[in-house]
This record gives sequence, C-alpha cells and structure tokens, in this order.
Amino acid sequence: MTQKVVIFDFDGTIADTVDALVSIANRLAKEFGYVQITPEELALLRNLTSREIINYSGISVFRIPFLVKKIKGELKSKIPELKPIPGMKEALINLKNAGHRLGIITSNSKDNVTEFLRINELDNLFEFIYSGITIFGKTTIINNLLKQKQLKPEEVIYVGDETRDIEASKKANIKVVAVSWGFNSPEVLAKQNPNYLIHHPSELLDVVNNS
Repeated sequence: MTQKVVIFDFDGTIADTVDALVSIANRLAKEFGYVQITPEELALLRNLTSREIINYSGISVFRIPFLVKKIKGELKSKIPELKPIPGMKEALINLKNAGHRLGIITSNSKDNVTEFLRINELDNLFEFIYSGITIFGKTTIINNLLKQKQLKPEEVIYVGDETRDIEASKKANIKVVAVSWGFNSPEVLAKQNPNYLIHHPSELLDVVNNS
C-alpha cells in the first residue's frame, strides 16, 4: 500500500448539508428568478448532471457566483446544526491512521468548513482546505493544488458526490471515487464512469488502499 492524498468534496460528501442547502435555495428563489424546489423536483434534479441542472433552473450562469456566495453566507448560521454523513467520521479516522493525507476542495466558504470540522472534532484530520466558487472550475483548482503541493496525479484520489466532481477529476488525470449518499443519484454518477462508486463511507479505506 502506498500513501495517497485523498481530496474530499465537502457538501453532501463529508457533511450532510443537502436539506439545509435546498431550504436556503428555496428562500432565495424569488430573488434569483428560479422556481422553488419541491421534494418531487429534488428527486428529478438528483438524476441530472451539474450542467443539466443549470439549464433546467433557467438561472443565468453569470448570476450563479452571486447565488453561491449568498447561500454560503446563509449556511453559516446552520453550521452548528449540521452533522457528518453517518460513518464518515470513522472512515476519515481510519484513512488518517492508515497513513493517508486528507484535504478538502469546496465551493463552500473556508470559515464554514473549518467551523464544521471544529464542532465535529474532525479538524485535526485535514492537511488543507481549498475554497472557491467552482461551478465547472474544479479542474483548475485541482491542478493548482497538485502544482503547489508538488503531487503526482497517480498519488491523488478525489472523493465527491456530484457529476462535476467526476468530470473535473478526469480532466486532471486523477482517480475519482463517486459517493451515492450525496446530491446526485447513483444512476447518474455511474453514467459518468467514475473509477469507483461506493455506497457507504466504510468502503473508502479499501478503495484507497487498493487504488
């Protein structure tokens, strides 16, 4: 087994934030000109790629960074209520104890992520947190990270819950683990051909050790 650098998405992958984010998005719907998300519509959206969701919403691509910024601001007050995905804390500890290096790339704010990790006693597990508005731009952030940390692509694995995570990882030539417990459905994730598709955090250690 060789040491890996395991980079996690945050929302929906580590933190169970989907319900909170939908609630905030619905409050902002009128201001940004899109329809509120019903439970039925959420089920539909889970089966769309990130690009298809943008097209479906009808919101201008130019307004998305402003929407994301507002959502991050409103999520700050909910951080104390949020919990890790069940089994995630144990999985992260196991990865760390096995000698792997852990980091986060997120479109959430670094302050929100740092506070969540502190509250849930996960802050000592992560080597770095990269934050940026990354609707389709995670590839650039991944490549910048590889360069800054002097990492070889074969040393790195990305773990995410959305189709855009798979897309970005492939473009950066790193392996990607898609997780079925976040935003996108297992079916739409599988269509993007990730290196691995897992259904519980307990599967992470075996996947990383054997990649």
